[in-house]
Amino acid sequence: MGKKGYSRPGFFGGINHYDENGHKVGHSTPGLFGGMNHYDENGNKTGYSHSGFLGGTNHYDSDGHKTGHSTPGVFGGVNHYDEYGKKKGESLNGFFGGWNHYDK
Repeated sequence: MGKKGYSRPGFFGGINHYDENGHKVGHSTPGLFGGMNHYDENGNKTGYSHSGFLGGTNHYDSDGHKTGHSTPGVFGGVNHYDEYGKKKGESLNGFFGGWNHYDK
């Protein structure tokens, strides 16, 4: 399971995303009606996420197609799945806050 990046809280309620080398690859901001809007490093919208009906979070691309979902892990953290339900990775709480992301 290799580390593929991390996310840290930004200003004004946003979240900054970084790759495994510490380079910023995008950011997420709270949506007007809940959820989060996701942007790449150039500020182009790449998708959005919002709470699922039975818990967890559903993820969509910028065209509104579902790309996957995330659910809380049994021992903490969050498990990530693709649109077919196959596990793709997990995120664990970072030591100094934020999240560390890992491949499956």
